[in-house]
Amino acid sequence: MYIIKSIVVSGFFLLTLNSCNQPNSKIQAKETETAASLTIDGNYVTADYDQRAEGFDWVGVTIKSEQDSSITIQVRSRADKKKPTCTLDAKATKTAENIYRATLEGKAVLFTFDATSLTITPENPADAAILKFYCSGRGSLAGTYKKNAEALDPMQIDKTSYQKTLSLQGITFYIQSIKKAGKEQLSITPAGLSVDNKMLNHDITGETIINAEIEDMNQDGYPELLIYTQSHGSGSYGNVIAYSVNNGESISQIFFPPVSENSKINQGYEGHDEFAMIESTLAQRFPIYKEGDTNAQPTGKTRQIEYELKDGESSRKLVIKKVSEF
Repeated sequence: MYIIKSIVVSGFFLLTLNSCNQPNSKIQAKETETAASLTIDGNYVTADYDQRAEGFDWVGVTIKSEQDSSITIQVRSRADKKKPTCTLDAKATKTAENIYRATLEGKAVLFTFDATSLTITPENPADAAILKFYCSGRGSLAGTYKKNAEALDPMQIDKTSYQKTLSLQGITFYIQSIKKAGKEQLSITPAGLSVDNKMLNHDITGETIINAEIEDMNQDGYPELLIYTQSHGSGSYGNVIAYSVNNGESISQIFFPPVSENSKINQGYEGHDEFAMIESTLAQRFPIYKEGDTNAQPTGKTRQIEYELKDGESSRKLVIKKVSEF
């Protein structure tokens, strides 16, 4: 009889304990949902931003989420009084909830978010110097930036839209895009060429530079430069501005064939391109739209096109090597 009572009492205790835990489980689930839905897009600034009217220098970080669970990072600083303090354009990949990882000059850097701030740190404390590489003087990207509800001060911020320096095989390219007089001007300045190192300019109004890479695509001992752009608007159509080094002396533009003009690969094409170098080939990837699909919700597969560099009659060109869908 005693044993039966003990079992009944124990069962009641477990039932009661479980009932008491129910509200906590709901609270924890709600907290998890809140953390998962944290909006990280927007602008983040150093503490001195609030004193900019008094002449204080400041640095801002703009974050934009991409469809592939990555983010684009743009670091700009005050430029109306002196040269910009820090400048960076990079992409980072999600590694954990609200934590993203970027590789800068071969070093891993973490971007950690909470509801009110962004913290930038090297993954390995020994690599702290990499965060000084993108700043002048004794500046560093390392630290905590508070979220700013408004756009960064348009009268003070650096007008550079994109900036990157790429080097390979003794050749360097300085890439910069600046908004000026309502237009977007891209400049490419080579260094290390034996004959012609003049600056090259492109009007890319209506486009945004997404990334730039350098690679020896034809294995001739000299690099190719590839700059990936995306059009403004819902379509986000991609394009490639590319140059090839001629025997270490000069550079010539590479022809990139538009997908829209190729009936073999343009079925279901509505933009949203992604580009990346895979060893010595260029990969272009985009979603396939079916009839009736909305711009935000394609229901088809993903098409990937791989290009290799070939010599043409008048210039080098990117030629389709492989097409696959998955």
